[in-house]
Amino acid sequence: MRKTFYEVFKINPDNSLEPLRRVKIGGVEFGPGVKFSGGVRFGGIDFTKYIGRDLEIEVEGDLWVITGIY
Repeated sequence: MRKTFYEVFKINPDNSLEPLRRVKIGGVEFGPGVKFSGGVRFGGIDFTKYIGRDLEIEVEGDLWVITGIY
């Protein structure tokens, strides 16, 4: 399913990103409370470069697996 970036991540006041729910990217699983900033890569992807883009999500129970970027 297609979700907006802002349905998956929030941008914190310090410009770090944080998932709004449990997500999995390239075998790495994390959730709310885990903050990261530019230069940090998950599955080879720096998500700060894709702010505002839509993401392709596969749902596995309460886990959202990010499988693509539009």
